[in-house]
Amino acid sequence: MAHPVTARGGSATASDGGDGGPAFVPRVKKVSRAQRASSIARLVTAIAVGLVMMFPLYWMITIAFSPSSDVVNRDLNIWPSTWTLENFRTIFDNFPAATWFGNSLVITSIVTVLTVSVNLLAGYAFAKLDFKGKGAVFLLVLSTMMVPVQVLMVAQFRLVTELGIYGTFWAVIFPSAASAFGIFLARQFIIAIPDELMEAAKMDGAGTLRIFFQIVLPLCKPLIAVLMLLTVMYQWNDFAWPLIALKDSQLFTLPIGLLYLRGQYGADYGAIMALALISILPIVVMFLAFQKYFVQGLARSGIR
Repeated sequence: MAHPVTARGGSATASDGGDGGPAFVPRVKKVSRAQRASSIARLVTAIAVGLVMMFPLYWMITIAFSPSSDVVNRDLNIWPSTWTLENFRTIFDNFPAATWFGNSLVITSIVTVLTVSVNLLAGYAFAKLDFKGKGAVFLLVLSTMMVPVQVLMVAQFRLVTELGIYGTFWAVIFPSAASAFGIFLARQFIIAIPDELMEAAKMDGAGTLRIFFQIVLPLCKPLIAVLMLLTVMYQWNDFAWPLIALKDSQLFTLPIGLLYLRGQYGADYGAIMALALISILPIVVMFLAFQKYFVQGLARSGIR
């Protein structure tokens, strides 16, 4: 019977195999007690931080599904005494919550399509096309990110007023049709696409737009997911500009509708939390659906 032979360096062991030859088995790396304790500590810390960050959402759900009497009398517990849809019935019976949700959906959808399209085309131009003054124009676009949004509202108000679209959905949609940060993000992503692919397409007779739609765009799925998510999050939660640009309560969006749930002498916090829960659900669902592409897009665009 052959004795096991320890391989040189201690990385493997040799023994008789089934055919009489040596069979090398990798040595299992032992995890030290300090490494195991460190992994457990990181896991516990991550769970604790996650619970702290999730608690406001849980508290919102608790108030939204609690009876209004518990909210008024401050008898709320960590778990609702009775699960009820009373607060949801209140907002749909007494307020045009469905109309506000539909308005937010229409405005956000149109703005997302326009913004993502413009950002992709502009990013492609800045990344792969050569034209005079490209660097100066790109720096000018980036410089607009340093201007506070409140400063631009006066110019935007005059613009939509002179165009005759004040008080309509287009007053909210038109100023949001492009994003300086989105253009920067698209440019950083597209610039990493190999130029050889485009040169080969040019040799086959493809034009600029054909190269964009058939070569660049299919490679930009993670970028599109990032731009879509960022645009939807910003536009869905936008409050200040829609409040200025819209004057008809039937055209209000959900963030403005939340303001109208506050009474003159008090607030129905159960109804407010119910509407707030409805307003964040689309964002949560969208992030869960596109989180893989979101991480890939940020990683490949050089944003950390």
